[in-house]
Amino acid sequence: MSDTSPARPDAPVLDIWCELQCPDCRSALDDVRALRARYGDRLELRLRHFPLEKHQHSFAAAQAAEEALEQGKGWPYVEAVLERVEELDRRGEPFLVETARELGLDAEEFDTALIDGRHILAVDADQAEGKAIGVTGTPTYVIGGERLDGGKSQEGLRARIEEIADRLLAAGEA
Repeated sequence: MSDTSPARPDAPVLDIWCELQCPDCRSALDDVRALRARYGDRLELRLRHFPLEKHQHSFAAAQAAEEALEQGKGWPYVEAVLERVEELDRRGEPFLVETARELGLDAEEFDTALIDGRHILAVDADQAEGKAIGVTGTPTYVIGGERLDGGKSQEGLRARIEEIADRLLAAGEA
């Protein structure tokens, strides 16, 4: 999902390469929420799709997230799906549509979007860009040209992201 936070035009960007069926990405949610709370619109958070082949419903989930963004609730949808990864594992696309309905989104339009594939190119573009910069798993963060792999361990990543963000923000104010 491109531009999922209302950041200032000069704000540093944190790209979060994520997969909505990934338990590690669910674990990273607390860090993402803390970063949003700490920086607000001073740091642009962008969810980037990197569906993994080992997760059967991850590509459809990425497309659903794009539809949620189009309907104005990208982050709430992403968080709702990540909070219930096991249910996505079990139920697949019906779960994605039901989650949209629970959030007050147009569930019929979600279903249609998953059938007609209108968001496939956006997901493919994110995945191709991720591969080009060396993303191999999720979550992976990119900020200030530095790639941080959260798939191996989340330990210390938020502190490292904050260190880089603070440096970038200080440089922008100079």
